Amino acid sequence: MSPEQENGFEDFVAARQAALRRTAYLLCGDWHLAEDLVQAALIRLYARWTRLRDPQAAFGYARTTLTRAYIDDRRRRSSGEVPGAELPDRAAAGADSDRRLALMAALARVTPGYRAVLVLRYWEDQSIEETAAILRRSSGAVRSDAHRGLAQLRSILGGSINEIAAG
Repeated sequence: MSPEQENGFEDFVAARQAALRRTAYLLCGDWHLAEDLVQAALIRLYARWTRLRDPQAAFGYARTTLTRAYIDDRRRRSSGEVPGAELPDRAAAGADSDRRLALMAALARVTPGYRAVLVLRYWEDQSIEETAAILRRSSGAVRSDAHRGLAQLRSILGGSINEIAAG
């Protein structure tokens, strides 16, 4: 890799690492695992950096790689680990933080495939077509998974969904 390409990759990481980390956290609900997922995505991106046709597409490629790494990780871990209650990385203050924590806890219980769709569609604000491309699914499958994922999230939240919405 040439020095210019190396600098371009470093600039990309400096500019986009925080956004990738937030997305990873929303997917997995664990800051440490989020860092691992971002690292895996950046390693894959680095390996392809010189072959990217459009450097502007690097963030999309990284986000797609990150999402797929999360889904692959959940498949590998699905039979072994059981998440337990855990303290947030920073102290919560006020009703907004309480709502956010309740929503994050509920999101952590949503099926990984549905969770990936919900994060990409509603947090990352991706279109149905963009989400479908990232997850390598049809648009219809994304619509269906979004509907089912929201239903699962509502079911998990139960009566507390009204409290969250009222805030």
